[in-house]
Amino acid sequence: MRRHVMTPLLAAAMLWGCGSERAQTGAQTARDGVGKVDAALLTSGGDGHDWAMTGFNYQEQRFSPLTQINAGNVGRMGLAWFADMPDARGQEATPIVIDGKLFVTGPWSKLFAFDAVSGRKLWEYDPGVDKQKAVQACCDVVNRGVAAWKGQLFLGTLDGRLIALNAETGTPNWSVQTTDNSRPYTITGAPRVVKDMVIIGNGGAEFGVRGYVTAYDATSGAQKWRFYTVPNPTGAKDGAASDAAMAKVSPTWSKNGQWKQSGGGGTVWDSIVYDAELNQLYLGVGNGSPWNHGLRSEGQGDNLFLSSIVALKPETGEYIWHYQETPAETWDFTATQPITLATLPIGGQQRKVLMQAPKNGFFYVIDRTNGRLVNASQFVPGVNWASGYDLKTGRPNENPAARYYRTGKPFLTVPSALAAHNWQPMAFSPQTRLAYIPAQSVGAAYLNPSSPLDQRQPIGFNVGQDLGNAMYPRDAAAVKGATAGATGSLVAWDPVANKPRWKVDYPTPWNGGTMATAGNLVFQGTALGEFRAYAADSGKQLFSFPAGTGIMAGAATYMVGGKQYVAVLAGRGGALPLSIGYAIGKARDVPNRPRLLVFALDGKAALPPAPGATPAAPVPLPTETVAPQQVAQGKLLFGRYCQVCHGANAAGGGVLPNLQNSPVLADAETWKSILIDGALKDQGMVSFAKVMTPEQAQAVRHYIIDEARWARANLGNANAAGKPTAAATPAETASMKTGAR
Repeated sequence: MRRHVMTPLLAAAMLWGCGSERAQTGAQTARDGVGKVDAALLTSGGDGHDWAMTGFNYQEQRFSPLTQINAGNVGRMGLAWFADMPDARGQEATPIVIDGKLFVTGPWSKLFAFDAVSGRKLWEYDPGVDKQKAVQACCDVVNRGVAAWKGQLFLGTLDGRLIALNAETGTPNWSVQTTDNSRPYTITGAPRVVKDMVIIGNGGAEFGVRGYVTAYDATSGAQKWRFYTVPNPTGAKDGAASDAAMAKVSPTWSKNGQWKQSGGGGTVWDSIVYDAELNQLYLGVGNGSPWNHGLRSEGQGDNLFLSSIVALKPETGEYIWHYQETPAETWDFTATQPITLATLPIGGQQRKVLMQAPKNGFFYVIDRTNGRLVNASQFVPGVNWASGYDLKTGRPNENPAARYYRTGKPFLTVPSALAAHNWQPMAFSPQTRLAYIPAQSVGAAYLNPSSPLDQRQPIGFNVGQDLGNAMYPRDAAAVKGATAGATGSLVAWDPVANKPRWKVDYPTPWNGGTMATAGNLVFQGTALGEFRAYAADSGKQLFSFPAGTGIMAGAATYMVGGKQYVAVLAGRGGALPLSIGYAIGKARDVPNRPRLLVFALDGKAALPPAPGATPAAPVPLPTETVAPQQVAQGKLLFGRYCQVCHGANAAGGGVLPNLQNSPVLADAETWKSILIDGALKDQGMVSFAKVMTPEQAQAVRHYIIDEARWARANLGNANAAGKPTAAATPAETASMKTGAR
């Protein structure tokens, strides 16, 4: 096993010293292994022996032609091998598998190579991301996978680098910084490779950045083009790729507004899809910065290309067409969710379409030849921001009350920023002609800013919302209602008939991505710790494996030596478990055991016995009393800066420490050393001295103590303490004792 650790300084030095000759020397060029991955393989996906890119092939249907494991025998499927992963944070990557080698990423942008049959680790690569970058990652320190091309693997890192590695050895060939590290940019999505170019986007709109996508030469790392998704706030020119398009979209933005300071958002943090039939590149563009359209653009204009799908010429990055799903986006309704390509019989003719089930709750079928809307219907119940779409104009029929910044009244929106469908992969089967959506119902209240805390700050979300008052009220019935109201489902959607064909309900949201096969199967993991297989045509459950931890990622399947395998990453994290607290229900109590699980027919491997699940004893709370005003101040500060990682009401979601049960609550000096002095910055818990005084940090501590007292009195000790502590690793246990994030 080889272990490589690259610091940002070393990465910069390597880029300075490398050239085409160096990169070609390091790349594997033989027509086997990753060396065989080219346009032909990524266009077709091959015969199913390989899973050569994150969505299987350029259509990104996540559908495999393999049939050895099928609806008739999947009940015989068992664990073939497993590998424990090092970081108990969100596991969101889909493995890629080429000629018997499996490559998968984990938190902190680490990359691992395994023998796909035995599970033997071949090498691992740690890019050495500074843990302080975590405070600029809106939704955990995750990574969704790598791209392969002609002997190289391409990895995007949380700190904005794009790194090319030799697939045989894990040795870096080149590295380029794709973002301005003085701004809160991140990369969590998988790169795509098209025409010998690596295409990568970024994230960071919650903190204040301007979105763009860049193409780099796969051999040398030289920049080929860059396309910006929103206008330049300064009015300056950016380059040929996007200047012409930006001139057209600039009138859809106000002359002033906070976008002038924030950059406007529009980050492309996940979906980038290449259409090999039409030679078009599709970008799924994200939310505005700040979310609040009333502040961002003074309530004026559609703000293109926010919440849009944009088609570009892949060779140059030039604009072709766009479709905006949510004009004047104001609810964090991104269009970054997975995009799938297909040809479907609609209206008596074969239509080349793209499909997407984004955050806002509508399933879109769009003609990819011209960007015109074919259909849009609600795929989850209760959507209340709009009643439907006008197919002539392509615009939603909005509920006026949803524009909270105009009415001055809070609006409980369904779905919310956490989405009817988030990043979890959606699959499509050309056999059943059904899309398989990992859907959920999670509402949220949107409120206009009400205090100076809600203005732009150097740390934390800058979304133009009243975050401090958006937590659960002190009402046990309301907390239980929120828990019961947040649910999930697997929806089999018929894009031709424009309606669901079948549905499986889950008691909690944030279940895993889907993968379909020609064996009439759909695979999905659940938040409560199962890996399941369903009949793709009927939804009948055919298989379940107790993974012992929640599963969010999408699976992949492959064949080696005449045997089919199914691989999936297990482990919890991401936006919802970090931020929502009580509302994820029983999922809070599911241990977080990061593992790679690989299955085959008649697999005989077994997971080690889980440690005893004895609930952690609640720590004694300090008896000191403070003025109600100090507690109230602490609540506002916690809501503004802390809840996105430690959960609403400091309840925790079972991933990071439950602060209601932190021993540090009793130690004011240690609390100050963490929040103000940055004692745990190397673990990702940075100092908040830029936005809090020592006295305010103590107000946060007093608020959490007060919240913990209420929870223990009204919700019971189990709700206050959580249950994963007994199963925690030594490092996790130490982290809980110190309150590390």
